[in-house]
Amino acid sequence: MSTGVIGEQSGGIALPALGCLELRTHPLRGRGVFTQSPIIKGTLVHISPVLLFDHAEYSEHGKHTKLDHYTYCWQGGFALALGLGSMFNHEPFGRENIGFTRDMGAGLIRYTALRDIAAGEELCICYGPNVWFDMATDAPSDQGHSDSQQPQTAEDLLQCFDIV
Repeated sequence: MSTGVIGEQSGGIALPALGCLELRTHPLRGRGVFTQSPIIKGTLVHISPVLLFDHAEYSEHGKHTKLDHYTYCWQGGFALALGLGSMFNHEPFGRENIGFTRDMGAGLIRYTALRDIAAGEELCICYGPNVWFDMATDAPSDQGHSDSQQPQTAEDLLQCFDIV
């Protein structure tokens, strides 16, 4: 029996979880996701189901609330990632240690380690080139890739936003 959830299969959708993740408060970024144990490159770190908002509903309500800071662009509107999905903080392209894939059909976002991640490190995604906060007040990461690996073209930037 189906409940009408997007992407639901007869056996359900497995949501594997790493037991080493925790929420902590970063002095400049606020709450974020950190790891207590090392994570190997390529590891599926988290899967977030999403709550969908069509454009009209989001324009009338969502964008006027704190939800506006936690949503992802989605086919037909916007999505709020449930679980830890909306708690990953930002690092500019090339410095993020977590990548994400939006699975429109299943209504999920999958988060994967882009490189080996050390215990105690914050897990960050790239929000894209147009952030809504002052990057100058955000502490630069001493982990990850150098600034020289910033995207050179639109195609380079789109590679960090894999859409299924």
